Formats: sequence, C-alpha cells, structure tokens
Amino acid sequence: MSTTSAADGAENLIPLLYRVEEAMQLLRLSRTVIYELIRSGRLRSVKEGRARLIPASAIREYLSLLEREAA
Repeated sequence: MSTTSAADGAENLIPLLYRVEEAMQLLRLSRTVIYELIRSGRLRSVKEGRARLIPASAIREYLSLLEREAA
C-alpha cells in the first residue's frame, strides 16, 4: 500500500503558469528584460487579478524563437 498522498504528488508537478520572478530564474534574465519581452510580444503572458503570469508554453515558444533566430 502506498503512503503517498495527493499533496505529496503535487510537489512533482510542473507549473503551467510562472510568476515573473520564476520566469526570471528559469530564463536567467532580469525583471526589466522580462517585461520588455512581454511588451514587445516576444514572450506571452496573462493576467489573473493583479498578477502577471507567464504560461509554460510561452516560455517554450520563446526558447524556440531564440533557437530559430540563432540558426
């Protein structure tokens, strides 16, 4: 019988949305650069209440864009 609860499994989930601070760490970019990327449309984001959130898919798309531009 497994002793793992639903709460224990939650820490293994990959987030679908990242706060700006988390995106900064993932991409190793400054807050200013992240907001400039959002303003320019190179990095998609959504708003939930007052929070600006960046979908995981938007981070993947941005990385793909960088790879295409480097080729």
